[in-house]
Amino acid sequence: MEGWLYLAVVIDLYSRKVVGWAISSHMKASLATEALLMAYWRRKPEKGLIHHSDRGSQYAGNDYRKLLGAYGMICSMSRKGDCWDNAVAESFFHSLKTEWTAEILYRTRSDARSDVIRYIEMFYNSNRLHSYLGYKNPNDFEKSFTLAKAA
Repeated sequence: MEGWLYLAVVIDLYSRKVVGWAISSHMKASLATEALLMAYWRRKPEKGLIHHSDRGSQYAGNDYRKLLGAYGMICSMSRKGDCWDNAVAESFFHSLKTEWTAEILYRTRSDARSDVIRYIEMFYNSNRLHSYLGYKNPNDFEKSFTLAKAA
């Protein structure tokens, strides 16, 4: 066993899709920044998007807040001791731990990283049904929204 791995995610609140993620052996601010970079380049949202997070130092730090500002995103952080702004992310982490990694001791960080990416991209976004989405997975939910919007 090689040690801990840390995961930062950015989740679309509407579709519950993980749109950005980063995995590393450290929990530095750059981990959260990498997840935000991926989310931005995947989505390219219009200015004014509200970005919810907790008050962790990775999200409250200057680099992260500057990046939010550069993208025209509005930072929304819950009050101290109040988890509501981050509830969807906490739910995701609970699902990851209970549905996927609960009984696994990975031999290497590389094995763990590959498995977590598989969970995000191949299961959570593509196959996992969400009651909030009318029992659709995030990808199908977004497709149905796009089709309805085009009609």
